[in-house]
Amino acid sequence: MAPDSTPAQVTMTLAALAATGATPRPSGETPQQQTERIITGINAQLSDPSLATQGAWRLVWLALSEANANMAYIARSTNGSNEFAVVARGTDADLTDILEDLDVGTVVPFPESGSPKPVAVSKGAMDAFKRVVNARSIASPSPNVTLAQALTAALNSAPSSPQPTVYLTGHSLGGCIATMLAPYLQAQTWPKQPKFAVITYAAPTAGVQSFVDYFDSVPWVIDERHNNAYDLVPHAWADLDTTAGWYPSPGPQATEEVTLLIGAISKRTKGNIYVQPGTLCPMNTSYTSLAKNLVNKTTQDFLGQVAFQHANSTYLDLVGAPAVPSAPVVTDVTPTFGEPGATLTINGTGFSADSMVDFGHFACPTRNIDSDSRITAKVPNGTGVVHVRVTNTLGTSPAVAMGQFAYGGPAPVVVSAVSPTSGKVGTLVTISGSGFADGATVHFKDKASDSVKFVSTGQITATAPGQLDDHQTVNLTVTVGTATSPTSPADEFTYTGR
Repeated sequence: MAPDSTPAQVTMTLAALAATGATPRPSGETPQQQTERIITGINAQLSDPSLATQGAWRLVWLALSEANANMAYIARSTNGSNEFAVVARGTDADLTDILEDLDVGTVVPFPESGSPKPVAVSKGAMDAFKRVVNARSIASPSPNVTLAQALTAALNSAPSSPQPTVYLTGHSLGGCIATMLAPYLQAQTWPKQPKFAVITYAAPTAGVQSFVDYFDSVPWVIDERHNNAYDLVPHAWADLDTTAGWYPSPGPQATEEVTLLIGAISKRTKGNIYVQPGTLCPMNTSYTSLAKNLVNKTTQDFLGQVAFQHANSTYLDLVGAPAVPSAPVVTDVTPTFGEPGATLTINGTGFSADSMVDFGHFACPTRNIDSDSRITAKVPNGTGVVHVRVTNTLGTSPAVAMGQFAYGGPAPVVVSAVSPTSGKVGTLVTISGSGFADGATVHFKDKASDSVKFVSTGQITATAPGQLDDHQTVNLTVTVGTATSPTSPADEFTYTGR
């Protein structure tokens, strides 16, 4: 490992890099194009001396599985330590999709583990494992070979001393896959026998007791399972129900909707009892690391806090590693409606000279990168209401409400902020956003405000109407014609009484 970084800092950084370019460009990319973009992005980050990896690693193999379901890569140290890392990335999906899509209702044999006794894992984990071990790279530096073949070649070219060490790592489902890759690779015959270390982050468990018994019997050099104590995902599927009692003060507390969702997802095990392998290394046990703007008792705040606690960036912070460069972010666009050929300004962060712009699924061929926070683009041919997104070698900006563009109009109606965010019945609230018009109506949950004043297309004021429960958090929505703003944590108002 790099002399000034801990194994946890280095492996978590390597795991975070696996998210680079995770999804294809919205307007479309071939698997070859996406793979090459991912390789370019990871290579750039591996050469960055400011990260925990300190520029002391290089990529030797990378492959995407079919339909972009999973990805894995191999990196090797360049500082003479004779170390290798096998890094897995899980399915790129929403957190609830991750928990619902991993088939845990069926357990299947795992003969590839090398165990002399039968070992069982979930069918979903087994499917992901097979996709990774069978995937072949379609781009340099090691084209048309599998993970095991690439690692064999890398070890064959390694010096005999010191003895090679292979780290298996990954975040989230990538960590789950890493716990299966570890015994599989450990059971192989290698040109130079390496030592194996397993360090995972935020990983849901792959198997039942038989899998854990064998995994824990293997003499790993390092065997660590790093979990944020308030990350929901690692509780799958051993004790997911415990998360329905979260979060401690200052919150957010689970709503009835959240409790029902967690209960329904827990039942997908169909009675199978899952166990976590490895040595637990808990973090954030006192709940000092949290998204302080997501503490209200609402479903959106709870799911937002879940996403924060699970994020790569949170885990990097918890292990004390520098943040890795993030994908571009679009904060807003102006104007928000118009015709093809119009000039549009995109504001945000992380823009680079190689940034590409998409209007929904429509590629934007004419754009100018004014700075790392501004792009000027010519609206391409298209229809409907679309999200404007920016892609570069680090990934694609997430879709955001203030980044919508409506072909032909009217402008999308969006609430981006309310002020104040709490108060009594009758409080005058200033609502910021876009797409507002004279005659707009404002609702606090399902109660209409009887005093609404249109200020501009980006601002409205309204007084808080009475509620049956005047000590609750509600969403504010603005309706213009038939269009109503979508709800989000940004539009929440908390009643403090009368």
